[in-house]
Amino acid sequence: MNVQIICDSASDLSRATVEKYDITSLPLKVIMKDEEYVDGETITPKDVYDRMREGDAPKTAQVSAQTFRETFTDLAEKNKPFIYFSFSSELSGTYQTAKMVEQEIKEDYPEATFEVVDTKAASLGCGLIVLRAAEMARQGADFETVLKTGLYHAEHMEHIFTVDDLEYLQRGGRVSRTAAFVGGLLKIKPLLHMEGGKLIPLEKIRGSKKVLKRMLEVMEERGHDLQNQRVAISHGDDLDRAEQLAEMIKDQFGTSEIHIDYVGATIGAHSGPGTIALFFLNDTYQ
Repeated sequence: MNVQIICDSASDLSRATVEKYDITSLPLKVIMKDEEYVDGETITPKDVYDRMREGDAPKTAQVSAQTFRETFTDLAEKNKPFIYFSFSSELSGTYQTAKMVEQEIKEDYPEATFEVVDTKAASLGCGLIVLRAAEMARQGADFETVLKTGLYHAEHMEHIFTVDDLEYLQRGGRVSRTAAFVGGLLKIKPLLHMEGGKLIPLEKIRGSKKVLKRMLEVMEERGHDLQNQRVAISHGDDLDRAEQLAEMIKDQFGTSEIHIDYVGATIGAHSGPGTIALFFLNDTYQ
């Protein structure tokens, strides 16, 4: 590849996908009961969800400055151009740490060609951006073309998702304790989206069956040429519902390529089991 693509584990790309596309994925950390685990390496998403169901309340930690320093330095020394597509800066300090290291590396290696990009995306929203950039890099596209396409996908990426239990978002400060309590009592399922990289409640829906239908309606309202783009669905240990949503999308829009994967350990630690998230572009696929 002319350009090495780097992401972090909050992109929720599986190890198999990362290896297939020769992507470098840097892990965030998950902390449970004072033990630190490496996302996707020493703990799996399934482990996290099982422990959350048992009452554990995991915390997370960003990619370390040292990890960025080692990764960036290695590529700079090899004179290998690279792009790091970061998890949203509104949800983690990882991007800011990478930017700090970027300045160090550019001082030490002024000829190095690389960029640190804030995707303002999360989970497979970020993953789809990374996948497209990696495809183009493998096809021999130059640095500027890969970067421009990645930025385009980041600008036009839609996130629509729901959680099974508001309690998990409440723990992370995403909704108030009262809203979580009332939502649980009334079986209200929140629909959320991303706006400027932030997690924003969209609407409340009573009953889980109506949620998937409403997700499709929002997808139709916002999506563009859905038949001819790659769509992604991530799930919090609920593959059946993810596959159900995928079938609904295929039936309604004729979309042929739908990437399904876990909501990874880092994001899942905040969203909880039962999360279903949908990602697509609101403009022409490039």
